[in-house]
Amino acid sequence: MTEAPQLAPALNAWLEGWEKCLQMVLSMTTGETVAFEASAEALPRADSDLWFTVAVGGAVQGEMALRLPCVTGIRLAQSLLQETEPPPDVPTSNHKDALEELLRQVAGQAATSLSSTVGGGIQLSLASSAAPSWSPSGTKNLHTKDEAGTPVDIEIQVSAALATALVAPPKVAPPAPVAALSPAQAPLEGTGYERLRDVMLDVKLRFGSRRMLLRDVLALSAGVVVELDSNVTSPVDLLLDGRLVARGDVVVVDGKYGLRVTQVLDSSPPA
Repeated sequence: MTEAPQLAPALNAWLEGWEKCLQMVLSMTTGETVAFEASAEALPRADSDLWFTVAVGGAVQGEMALRLPCVTGIRLAQSLLQETEPPPDVPTSNHKDALEELLRQVAGQAATSLSSTVGGGIQLSLASSAAPSWSPSGTKNLHTKDEAGTPVDIEIQVSAALATALVAPPKVAPPAPVAALSPAQAPLEGTGYERLRDVMLDVKLRFGSRRMLLRDVLALSAGVVVELDSNVTSPVDLLLDGRLVARGDVVVVDGKYGLRVTQVLDSSPPA
């Protein structure tokens, strides 16, 4: 086996962070513990490979890419969709959507866990794409097998711009001094909304809904699947006291479900 090239510690920590997030999300999706083996051996390339580009913003900026053999992408999508039939030769549109949603959950987890690694908040935007035009400055090839013994291979690539930002992140200028307010200008404590900032509110996530006949509800038993009106790629609703206030994508944070907000709804009354 080819010996892995030496990478800068910051770049290696970034790649290891992605590996851990992939393991965590895939373990929760499949219900089985997923453990990758890293290798310096490059994955064989094929025209059918599935590519995803990740735009990185915030404390560090640049691009990275994920490359998956077609059979790996289909098997991961089938795990999310709970399909048990043998994988087809070509992914369906449902497979592509499910795979993209699965990798977005990984990106959401990575955005949370890698912020401490780079010393600041980051935003990760993942989308299906063609092979990138840039040559990677750092790669990590991950290998494992699913419960059926099918190989699962994922290649992580980091662009030169992102690698440079990770090794030498830009220095943040100190904040400008703030002029002291006179007593007449200073806001009064306890006025307006300040009194309410510490009030605890219950929020709930709504994955979907469905209207059911009473006889169907009475017929429910263990093992019955209730299909909701939303598919796996639909955004999840964030409810505050039963009122819809935001939407977003489900992520996994330290083994718990979370919501990466993608849309905050305007709650102002119509004119």
